[in-house]
Amino acid sequence: MALKRQLLWVMGSVVCLLVIYMLCLNTQWRPSSSSYLLNLKTWPVSNSKDALLRWSDFVQDDLAATTLLDLAGAKQTAKPAQDQIKNDSLSGSDGVDKAKRTTRAPLAKPARPPGPTEPPYIGDFYMSENIPPQTNCPDGIRSRIKESEFGQLFLEHIPVLQWARHVTQEQHQRLKRYPGTHGWGGIDYDTLMDTLTVLNSSANWRMLDDWDSRKNKSACSRCAVVGNGGILKGSKKGKEIDGHHYVFRTNGAVIKGFEEDVGSRTTHYTFSTNTLMNSMRSYGGVGYNGPPVSAETRYVFLPDHDRDYLLMKAASTHTLVLRGPERNKDPTRYFGKDVSAAKLKMYHPDFIRYLRNRFLRSNILNGRYRSIYRPSTGAAMLLAALHTCDQVSAYGFMTPDYSKYSDHYYDKSYHKVGFFANHDMRMEMRVWQSLHKAGLITLFMRNETNLN
Repeated sequence: MALKRQLLWVMGSVVCLLVIYMLCLNTQWRPSSSSYLLNLKTWPVSNSKDALLRWSDFVQDDLAATTLLDLAGAKQTAKPAQDQIKNDSLSGSDGVDKAKRTTRAPLAKPARPPGPTEPPYIGDFYMSENIPPQTNCPDGIRSRIKESEFGQLFLEHIPVLQWARHVTQEQHQRLKRYPGTHGWGGIDYDTLMDTLTVLNSSANWRMLDDWDSRKNKSACSRCAVVGNGGILKGSKKGKEIDGHHYVFRTNGAVIKGFEEDVGSRTTHYTFSTNTLMNSMRSYGGVGYNGPPVSAETRYVFLPDHDRDYLLMKAASTHTLVLRGPERNKDPTRYFGKDVSAAKLKMYHPDFIRYLRNRFLRSNILNGRYRSIYRPSTGAAMLLAALHTCDQVSAYGFMTPDYSKYSDHYYDKSYHKVGFFANHDMRMEMRVWQSLHKAGLITLFMRNETNLN
């Protein structure tokens, strides 16, 4: 009898194991969400193309910490979602606004258990605007970038500039979680309202606002983006730079005495209030006394503090700055007596966060300095031109042989290029090389073998 009981127990155990095995085959196992939380110390983000695609191809809901899909499995099931939350249609050339809401693109089912989630400070989730193109260029950047290695990073309808329509309570709640240039953290709603409501014309939301009068029968807009790198010294590129429809400059852009190498025109000047004041203190001895001032110059703020909004409001209304480090200062001192709201623009924080998350995703975001990391002012300017111009030529940006040149073209003696924790200049350099190789920009280099 004891032997029979043992046999029955063994047979019962085998049957139970078979039942459990069949249930496992027919049930998709999912790990607990807590087992896949991102560990910043163990989850590396490389600078490779594959890593960039991995982080950016899918909708990331920073409110709910949506899980990141596996790239290989998702490519078999769906096209990448556009990661944008709102579609504001601006139809017609007169700037008549027709608001239209869209839902997020559906998530594809992962082919395997989901991977780690994005940390909430990334926020790869953006506003969308359907702005009609200004040109009918048959071979512009926007038509070519989609077929390039940057195609999966590129969002065609992300707003580059912010203006009156963008400041709402809903948008303030969404963006106040992101500090510095990447959102409205630390900016109270009243300050936003006071500033952005004065940016209420098409000149404020169009980077190339005077294209109709400037194009001179051209089908494509040509932009020169001029950095301040020492590679420009002795280049004799001034005439070539001034020959473009638009000329972008930034920060300590010393022009007088260097026209032969860097040109003399400035249509767009990009800066933050902090970089403007620092440039005036640091480069006054070599001739920089403030931004270029001319009838064609537009001033593009890169806001990283409420002081940018306060200076913008004062400049647009010809009043003194109300508070902050620039309190009681007269903005016409920097932008000239003829400055008006039509000459002022301000980058949208979604756009700067998008550049950081997709084009310039640095390992710094995994470390102790992640809260201060952002694209350099020159990088934001160059990538803004990439998103608004049909053809872009870049001058004075860092190339692999940067150690041969001084930090700036106007340096009186050689100064080694400096590197700081809030920017990843070497990564930016690699991106410029890749954009040049892809034919999306023309990068000025003294030695074309840099690309090999």
